[in-house]
Amino acid sequence: MMALQGLPVTGSWRQRAACRGIDPEVFHPGEEDDASQAKAICAECPVREACLEHALAVREKYGVWGGLTERERRRVLRQRRRSA
Repeated sequence: MMALQGLPVTGSWRQRAACRGIDPEVFHPGEEDDASQAKAICAECPVREACLEHALAVREKYGVWGGLTERERRRVLRQRRRSA
């Protein structure tokens, strides 16, 4: 099990997520350019890195996870593959 800043990468990070209780539609905007509200919430989240790593690990295709949109996460994955 991998850890990020002392947080295990499991479902337990979700308990501390800043998005808990917020309408999921905020994190699934119609246009990628409308993700600013979700990104603002993520920016203040104590488990942002764990959320992002989860989304990258499971290849989450939709929504804003860890402060990144689908397109931004694809870019991170491509960069990681090039670096490996």
